[in-house]
Amino acid sequence: MDQKVDFCTTSDGVRICYAQSGSGPPLVKAPNWMTHIQFDLESPVWKHVWEALSRSHTFIRFDQRGSGLSDRNIPEHRFEDWVLDLESVVDAVGLDRFDLLGISQGAPIAVEYAARHPERVKKLVLHGGYALGSQRRPNDTPAEMDALQTLMRIGWGGANPAYRQIFTSRFIPDATREQFEWFNELERISSSPENAAMLVGMFRGIDVQDRTALVKCPTLVTHARDDQVVSSEAGRYLASSIPGAQYVEFEGRNHLILENDPSWPLFINCIEDFLGGNSPPVRPESAATTGSADRRPFHPVERLTARELDVLGLIALGNTNSDIADELVIAPNTVANHVKRILSKTGTSNRTEAAAYAIASGVTRG
Repeated sequence: MDQKVDFCTTSDGVRICYAQSGSGPPLVKAPNWMTHIQFDLESPVWKHVWEALSRSHTFIRFDQRGSGLSDRNIPEHRFEDWVLDLESVVDAVGLDRFDLLGISQGAPIAVEYAARHPERVKKLVLHGGYALGSQRRPNDTPAEMDALQTLMRIGWGGANPAYRQIFTSRFIPDATREQFEWFNELERISSSPENAAMLVGMFRGIDVQDRTALVKCPTLVTHARDDQVVSSEAGRYLASSIPGAQYVEFEGRNHLILENDPSWPLFINCIEDFLGGNSPPVRPESAATTGSADRRPFHPVERLTARELDVLGLIALGNTNSDIADELVIAPNTVANHVKRILSKTGTSNRTEAAAYAIASGVTRG
């Protein structure tokens, strides 16, 4: 994937590195921890995401202050400064209206930007995010987080990846060995030990719960059900606090959705459908908490036959009708008929919605 790399300077004098790739309507990614504009481009942890989003968008991402190729010598980190970094990149690129993506701690930054600049954000996509940092959530464990910050200061920048593996195992527990090694190295080169420790300390205190109600644009919130870094409960709370936000919860434990993750096809299809103008599906139990009154209800999974459940499980894995026909040893036309009946019985209108219904209902194939 080709990208154009450039720099801009914030109003407080910090130089920020940003990159543009692809073509089409602009999609800006708010900053999140552990990025490196050059290293990410070949990483098996991030590459598939950047490539997919660049196929139909002019995709703009950047390294926040203290990270990657942006200025590293930062005396302190403040939430306000991360929002300033985003504002500076948007102005440097010259964007008037654009879609905005926030991943992990990038989600509250994106929420704050959308609240401040409602005239500029067309649609908002938030993944693995939260409105409240960990120390403001009920399940916070201060002693554990203090210990993790101490480990960062001791061994984050060293050659021994053992210190960093603790964090890698939380972010991507189901990664391959190659993905583990890449993420360990990304941690080492993306931030100094002191910056890493300071950043984690700042993330814990984030609070945008009073800002979410000010988000006026259509919003999609996605989350892995068993996320090991940010609980899905935090994701559901975030979705419920944004007026009209739609929520999709995927099966999985990874905080970052990897290419080999079974939920990857659904994840990217949901985003593309949402940004392209189609409403993504919503888990049945989340419809009441998000405050949206115009969502089509899903119907019980028990209405499907055993064969239809087989087909639905394969749809959830991203298989085409031809793939499913080969897997189940049936004719493609038979698969097509099953798909039609599945859409009718589940109250879904396309394969992406059907896949979301499958994962939300626990219909999977190993």
